Amino acid sequence: MRFATASALATDTFAPVSVPVIDGRNAVRGDIAAVLSMRHGGVRPVRLRYELVGREDAPVVVLAGGISAHRHVAANAEFPEKGWADGLVAAGRTLDPATLRILAFDFIGADGALDLPIDTADQADALALLLDQLGIAQLQCFVGYSYGALVGQQFAVRHRQRLQRLVAVSGAHRPHPYAAAWRALQRRAVALGQLQCAESHGLSLARQFAMLSYRTPEEFGERFDAAPEVVNGRVRVAAEDYLDAAGAQYVARTPVNAYLRLSESIDLHRVDPTALQVPTVVVAVEGDRLVPLADCVGLVEGLGPRGSLRVLRSPYGHDAFLKETDRIDAILANAIRSPGETA
Repeated sequence: MRFATASALATDTFAPVSVPVIDGRNAVRGDIAAVLSMRHGGVRPVRLRYELVGREDAPVVVLAGGISAHRHVAANAEFPEKGWADGLVAAGRTLDPATLRILAFDFIGADGALDLPIDTADQADALALLLDQLGIAQLQCFVGYSYGALVGQQFAVRHRQRLQRLVAVSGAHRPHPYAAAWRALQRRAVALGQLQCAESHGLSLARQFAMLSYRTPEEFGERFDAAPEVVNGRVRVAAEDYLDAAGAQYVARTPVNAYLRLSESIDLHRVDPTALQVPTVVVAVEGDRLVPLADCVGLVEGLGPRGSLRVLRSPYGHDAFLKETDRIDAILANAIRSPGETA
């Protein structure tokens, strides 16, 4: 099997903004053609799109986020666009490219090209193919948040020898039925939009529903506690501008097929915790409506002596990983520390 390597895609649409820029030494983006045997789709051609930043001789850490995340995690000197994890991948942080080599990748299906069921196991196998092509034998750590945590679990099970440790934030070994039902309704919103020849409106509405599940009633109570207004004879509540903006931003950057198939992928996820043999730190958030604390406790119990649990209390709910950067960084500092190192 041959793999062709190409330069960064010309179709990247990361918008230039003014953000703190890390050193970015040896930062590189790539696009690799591969053939992947998928759990529900047979053998398929895929594109493995990645970004690496950090010293070539540094230990490699994979950082993977939710289904909306991508390969560009932080602004750097080579690629100065805003990243989705700028607050965590930064000078002086645990995920500092001066001391670690950070690898991030686009999930297969994120470009909308795969219109078939995508399992988290497929994502883990795609990452293994990518590591082969990059000549990376082992990862010091896989840091996964939300969907990324599910992919990290599958990677730890299916490619145990290639991973020293796992940090799984807001991601359990199986989806909670309540969260699965919530996502199913979001996908129905998209389907309704498609029936009306307005799929972008359906996708926008699905994203707005999702924002309610990511955050907490406490945050909404603090931010949007204002009297409704009557606009053109209709009542409009205080949160609607925020939700409309979130929907519009998501539609602008997300293919409908990508959203549908990656949403389904969350619901397909199943891992036996006893099969997860690497040291694992599970991070749960009180008030997370998508991944309840009890499910994270169940994961840690199944891990036995290999697992430990950290619990955050945050008004940001499922999005705490992206908002509570100081607290998450402190957890990562302890979790990623090499054996024998002390605080």
